[in-house]
Amino acid sequence: MTDILLVEADDCLSKAMAQHLRDHGYDPTIEPDGARAADTILATQPAAVLIDLTPPNRNGFEVCRAVRPHYSGLICMISGHVDDIDQILALELGADDYVSKPISPRVLLARLRALLRRRAMETNCPMCFGELLIDVSAREVTVGGKRIDLTTAEFDLLVVLASHAGQVLERDALLRALRGIDFDGTDRSIDARVSRLRRKLGDGPEPHHIKTVRNRGYLFSRTGWD
Repeated sequence: MTDILLVEADDCLSKAMAQHLRDHGYDPTIEPDGARAADTILATQPAAVLIDLTPPNRNGFEVCRAVRPHYSGLICMISGHVDDIDQILALELGADDYVSKPISPRVLLARLRALLRRRAMETNCPMCFGELLIDVSAREVTVGGKRIDLTTAEFDLLVVLASHAGQVLERDALLRALRGIDFDGTDRSIDARVSRLRRKLGDGPEPHHIKTVRNRGYLFSRTGWD
């Protein structure tokens, strides 16, 4: 699972945010202290950090300034302030995003997913899962060295799923990622596309690579591609 460090001193808020992240396949850790958070970020290098501006002992700006030169993951600042100066300072210190409170857990999750997706696209690093190799830069997929011919839509779907390996992706999240629209409850194009992708990857008749999670969406397995 994708590891997330949540730097938030408000106990109730941090627990609620962590539980929402956990429910959607992430692995959050809470650290209420700013000074300890900086040490933890540098020691563990989480995939992303959500930092409130006002933790004790070291504020969010100071944490960002201290870790950014030595941390390649994502930093999202969270603040109750709406001052443009705070947002500008956070971004200039190296934050990847700035979110103002109050913010709903669903919106925060969507912002986090967008950041992680953008980072995966920007790096264009090949993704390898056993014998499955996804070369994002060349837009090629091979299984055991054999090239798999995918349509553009199928390839894009595979990249989104693989970028969130081990996490359940709901249909609305997939539609927003691929087409920029919300799921209306009737659009079955994602299901059809997943079905075709499974066939081409040899995942069936009981899929264990791209699994259906009932009433939720799909989960791309990190393992079992040998």
